[in-house]
Amino acid sequence: MAGERLDKVLAGSLPDYSRNRLKAWVEAGAVMVDGKVTKARYLLHGGESVKVFPQEMPEQFAFNPEDIPLDVVYEDVDIIVVNKPPGLVVHPAAGNWSGTLLNGLLFYYPELKSLPRAGIVHRLDKDTSGLMVVARTSQAQTSLVRQLQERTVGRRYLAWVWGDAPSQGKVLASVGRDQRDRLKMSAGSPQGKPAATLFRRLAKGLVGEAAVTLLECRLETGRTHQIRVHLESLGFPLVGDPVYRKKVPGVAKNLSFNRQALHAFALSLQHPVKHELMTWFRLPPQDLLDLLPQVGMSDEVLPKESVVLASIENEAR
Repeated sequence: MAGERLDKVLAGSLPDYSRNRLKAWVEAGAVMVDGKVTKARYLLHGGESVKVFPQEMPEQFAFNPEDIPLDVVYEDVDIIVVNKPPGLVVHPAAGNWSGTLLNGLLFYYPELKSLPRAGIVHRLDKDTSGLMVVARTSQAQTSLVRQLQERTVGRRYLAWVWGDAPSQGKVLASVGRDQRDRLKMSAGSPQGKPAATLFRRLAKGLVGEAAVTLLECRLETGRTHQIRVHLESLGFPLVGDPVYRKKVPGVAKNLSFNRQALHAFALSLQHPVKHELMTWFRLPPQDLLDLLPQVGMSDEVLPKESVVLASIENEAR
């Protein structure tokens, strides 16, 4: 032990704990050398008394059930469909170890603890609202994952973007980590995965002299931040997006809207057991309805449920 760093000695002596966890304990003052708190880099001389007081870590609560209100649109013995509100993280991760959709699902459906990721098969960003499907059995989870891989799950989004977008289009550009900013994704990344987004224009609006367009987007793939990255790459960043802001006009600061204006309004899939087409539709939450007059639009521009469901059924034939 003489001449070795404290963190290295701890890692060798306590192999059941990660280096990051041990380092966190040292920094929290939960490791003492000869009765004194020290740093992870401290060089041991040999013969010291090292005492470790194990601490609970936030990730230990990641899969704890929590009483979080959920808007359950549909449920049966195989699947659950939820309408996720903006601001709710889907899955625990660094910075959000609790208070997630997963924690809420475990509270209302305790059997999900036996499934990987508690049955979650796809995600929405924290500040994107809308429809998501969750599996309740391993058979359903396998089927849903396969449908997502085969690109047969229909996911339609409403996206309000800055700029005068064309009447329709398709973006084919890989999506991967931005090499300059690892917290962002980028389009056309050499290390990225193939991604495809279809869009069509539903309405035009104005904020001052700046054009705003309401688009219906359909995902053929489901990459992280895909719609946000793809539309920004065309010069049409989402209204309110705090991250992807190229070509955002100055008048954006006049809007009282503080998240990306993106809502998953329609979901369609083959039921994993009944093998019949199922579709769901949900209008945007109140914050997006309140945005409409700010961008010179009315709720008349929003899709009609009967039209959308008929269109999905026609395409499935």
